[in-house]
Amino acid sequence: MEFLELAEKRYSVRSFSGQKVEKEKLDKILRAAQIAPTACNYQPQKVLVLQSEEALEKWSKCSPCSYGATLVILVCADKNLTWKRPFDGKDSADVDGSIVLTHIMMEAAELGIGSTWIMFFDPAKAKEEFNLPENYEAVGALVMGYPAEDATPADKHSDKKPLEETTFFETL
Repeated sequence: MEFLELAEKRYSVRSFSGQKVEKEKLDKILRAAQIAPTACNYQPQKVLVLQSEEALEKWSKCSPCSYGATLVILVCADKNLTWKRPFDGKDSADVDGSIVLTHIMMEAAELGIGSTWIMFFDPAKAKEEFNLPENYEAVGALVMGYPAEDATPADKHSDKKPLEETTFFETL
């Protein structure tokens, strides 16, 4: 499938079948995370795979957004390894983590695995529940699994602003 076709077909799944993601597919998804570009190639990502009942229960304490997923991938950035922009000190943690999450999301879609990007979670609670080191910043998560038969995109999924509203060209 061509990338634009994949990107257009992918949607946030909010109803999962309960079928677990096979190890072979999870390995491919994690490889996509591993090869994601990061600032200066510092690779600060720390990818936490949550798939046991106990881990998923802990996740439910961090966020109400699970939708019956059989897999949650929480992407953190090790702040000791992130690049900092010298002009203003901007830390690359959220950017690097978002790139990693996007790679995971798109590889999962290619494999027929649905996902929803979750930013609505309590990072302090995640740090506590999963005993994350102080220098780890929880950037975002993907709840994942096989879409339920009745899963459909949200009503506004295909609503996109015209390029003229979001794209600007420099003028000479």
